[in-house]
Amino acid sequence: MPGPTVYPELNAVLEDLVSSVRAVLGDNFCGAYLQGSFAVGEADEHSDVDFIVVTHGEVTHEELVALQAMHARIFRLASPWAQHLEGSYVPKDLLRHVDPGHTQLPFLDNGATELVLDDHCNTAVVRWVLRKHGVALAGPDPASLVDPVSPAPLREEALRMIGTYVDWAHEGAMNRWKQPYLVLTLCRILHTLQAGVVASKRESAEWALDALAPEWTALIQRALDDRPDPSGRYYKPADPEVEARTLEFVDYASTYARVRSGARQGGS
Repeated sequence: MPGPTVYPELNAVLEDLVSSVRAVLGDNFCGAYLQGSFAVGEADEHSDVDFIVVTHGEVTHEELVALQAMHARIFRLASPWAQHLEGSYVPKDLLRHVDPGHTQLPFLDNGATELVLDDHCNTAVVRWVLRKHGVALAGPDPASLVDPVSPAPLREEALRMIGTYVDWAHEGAMNRWKQPYLVLTLCRILHTLQAGVVASKRESAEWALDALAPEWTALIQRALDDRPDPSGRYYKPADPEVEARTLEFVDYASTYARVRSGARQGGS
């Protein structure tokens, strides 16, 4: 039987993760799922491995202590995939609907060895992707755990995220990983604002090549072409001219989002 991904080594790590989580949570375990790039079909050997573990109730203190030890052990596995797991533990009642309170959940960041409280995965986007494309590692169909996510909360969330990325763009020096990531992520946010659905970064960038002003075509295409080995670019500074152009695109995207959002509200 084929595994959840095309990478046997990753499948082995995921099997270890799920069996270990089930052992810790016992009856509190509901399901485990892939979301993100491995769910939407855009993952490659450099992708983060985005997961969601659904629990029947809150993770207890005792369970959290055991999960911390388990994640530290998995991080030490010989496979590089073990160092690129990223995901959260979500009670099924909270997962059902978009959470306006942005409740913080036990979250494992990419490259981290321990869980911290964060609302990183508690988003409309994650729920939309999980319901539409989630890959079940164990447990029921994810569509049975998440109610349909309408365009309105996706657009509201996208508009908030624009501000977050504008701030991040101006924080510190820009490296050769951050620069294309910014461009592609902003394309994805703008696409969600326009269409009210979630597309992959590549699909969103291809939309942007047609939908946005032609002056940004070269920058967007460069970001698409710059994908191979993104982690190797993390410690290399971005080209100064490309960085400057990217910051101009950030401002353009912010203005585009406000104008489109205002036009939509004015027409409603």
